Amino acid sequence: MTPHLRAAARPAVAATIAGRLLRHAARDLPETRGPGRDTPRYTVDWAGPVGADLPDERAVQAACGLMEVHGRATGGPLPLAVDYASVVAGVLAAQGATALRVARARGLDLREVRTSVAQGALLAVGQYLAAETARDNSGPPEPDAPAPSTAGPDALPTGGLATLETSDDARVEVETLDPLAWREFWVRLGVVPALAGRGWLPFQQRFATAVCPLPDELRRAARRRTLAELRAAAHHTGVSLLTVGSDPAPAVRPAAWCLTPVPAPFPGARGHPDTAVRGPRPAVPLSGAVLPLTGLRVVESTRRVQGPLAGHVLRMLGAEVVRIEPPGGDPMRWLPPLAGDCSARFSALNAGKPVIEADLTAARGRDTVRALAAEADVFLHNWAPGKASRLGLDATDLLPGHPALVYAWASGFGDAFGDRPPPLGTDYLAQVHSGLAAAARPADQPPAPSLMTLTDVLGGLVCAQGVLAALAAREATGRGSRVDSSLVSAAALVPRPAHRPRWTALDRPLRTADGHLYLGPEARACPEAVLRLLDGVGPTAAEDHTARFARRTTEQWTARLAEAGLTATPVLTDLTAPARDPAFRAAVAPPDPSTGHARPYAPWEFA
Repeated sequence: MTPHLRAAARPAVAATIAGRLLRHAARDLPETRGPGRDTPRYTVDWAGPVGADLPDERAVQAACGLMEVHGRATGGPLPLAVDYASVVAGVLAAQGATALRVARARGLDLREVRTSVAQGALLAVGQYLAAETARDNSGPPEPDAPAPSTAGPDALPTGGLATLETSDDARVEVETLDPLAWREFWVRLGVVPALAGRGWLPFQQRFATAVCPLPDELRRAARRRTLAELRAAAHHTGVSLLTVGSDPAPAVRPAAWCLTPVPAPFPGARGHPDTAVRGPRPAVPLSGAVLPLTGLRVVESTRRVQGPLAGHVLRMLGAEVVRIEPPGGDPMRWLPPLAGDCSARFSALNAGKPVIEADLTAARGRDTVRALAAEADVFLHNWAPGKASRLGLDATDLLPGHPALVYAWASGFGDAFGDRPPPLGTDYLAQVHSGLAAAARPADQPPAPSLMTLTDVLGGLVCAQGVLAALAAREATGRGSRVDSSLVSAAALVPRPAHRPRWTALDRPLRTADGHLYLGPEARACPEAVLRLLDGVGPTAAEDHTARFARRTTEQWTARLAEAGLTATPVLTDLTAPARDPAFRAAVAPPDPSTGHARPYAPWEFA
C-alpha cells in the first residue's frame, strides 16, 4: 500500500449526502426536545479501519475492488466516473446517526458513530467478495469475466456488456426474468431458438458475475434490426426495453424515500385499543445491548439484492431479521459458487436470518405473514408493483391492526412512470432510466450500465435508511409509517456533472509489470510531474508513454512516485486478497466455518 504522505481532504460528497438524508429524516420528527431528539455525532473519513493511504474516491475504488468489478465487462479495472463509494458512505453515515437517535430514545447510551468511504466500498462489493472466497465452488461453471487485456488502457472491448446496438445506432438495454420470453424475443429477431437459449445463462448471471458474454450472433441479430423492430419484439414478448441515452442527468429526481405516518395516534402510545397487538417497545434502558436496534424485530419477504441488503443492514445494526421464503427455500440459495451448502452470494446478504417458509399463493401462507407482521417492528418487502394488494398484505391491510408497524416497500421505479406500467424493476434498467448508465462512464466510452449492481446496493441502503427514519419518528410519536423507496430514488442521490467527463490515459489504471496502479489526485492533476519520472521521456502527450509503466513493478512505481511527493494506489484485481492482507484485517473477516467465505465487517463503529 502507498506510504502515508499527507492528510487528505475530508470526503465532502459523503458528508453532503449524509447531511441531506438526515435533514430529510428530520422532517418527520416532531419539534420537541427529549431523548433521541438531539443530533447524534457522526464522522466519515476515507480509509477508516483499512490500513492504507486513500486520499480520494478513486483511491478507494482502486484499493477496495470497485474498479475490478466495474471493469470486468470491458477487459480490465476501470474507475466509475461518479463518486459512488462516497455516496454509499454518506448513506451509511446517515444510517448510523439515525440508528443512534433510535437507540437513545430507547434508553441506550450511544453518542457517536464513525464510518468511512472504504467501508462503503467493501460493503458494495460484498457479494463479489463472498463469491471469490467461497471454499466450495461446486456446481456448473459460471460465465467468467474476460481475461485481463494485454492492450493499452484505452483498448476497452465491449463483448462483456449486455447493451445492444441497433441498425439505426440506438443503444438499448433489455430485461426479463422469463427464459421463454427471452427466447421468443430473439426468435422474433430471426434467431433460432437453440442459439437464443445459449445466451440465457450469461444474461441472467450478469447480476452475479458483472459480465455478460452473449453469443456474438445475438449482438449481430440486434444490429440488423431497427430500434422500432426491437421495441416491437419486446412488446409482443413482455420483455422490458429502454434506450440508453448519453445524458447523465436523472430523468426524475424523487425524494430518497417517502414516509407516510399512520393517520391517528393511539392512546398511551403503547397498544392498539382494538387488538392485543403491542405498540412500539418502551424507551427504557436495554440491559446488555451494544447495538442500536437490539431488541427490535424485522420480518422481510425479499429476493435478489435490494430487499435482502436492506434487511442485512438492519441486522448489522442489531435487529433480529426473520426471512419469509417459499416452500423449499429461496431458489437463490443454490446458485454457484457455493460456500458449504449455500450460495456464497446469497449468504453474503442473508446469513444469520432465521427462515420461515410460507406459500403466499395460499390463504394459510398469507395468514402466516400476517401473524409474523403482527409481532414485528418492521415488515419489509420488494415485491413487484400490485402484488402486496393482490395478496391482501399491503400497508392498508396490515397497519390498521398494528399501527406501530413500520411497513417498507423497496421498489424498482416507484411512481416514476405515473399511470404507465413501469419496466421490470431491476438494477440495469434503473441505471438507464436514472441517467446513471451514462454518468458512470467517461465521454469516450458509449453509455452503458455498469454490470456491478450499483442501484441494487444503493437502493437497499436507502430503503434501510427510510426504515430507520420511520423508527426514529415512531419513538417520538408512537405511530408507525409506510416507507416507500426505489432503485431510481437511490440512483438520484449520486451527483454527476452536466456532461460526461473526458479522461486522459492517466485517469485510468496504469498497467505495471505485475498489476495495475492508479495515480493519486496530485499526479493526475500534474501529468508533467509523472512524465518526468519515466525513463527517457520527453515533453509529449501522456498517452504516448503509459506503456512505460509496464517496465517496473507496482511496488517500484509506488515508491518512486512517493519520493516525488505523489500518491498512487495499487489496484485490487484479486478479491481473495483482502481476506489475507493485514491492511484489511480490521475491515474484512476471513472465511470461517459458519459462512465459508470472506465478508466485510459491519461498516460502523459506535461509541
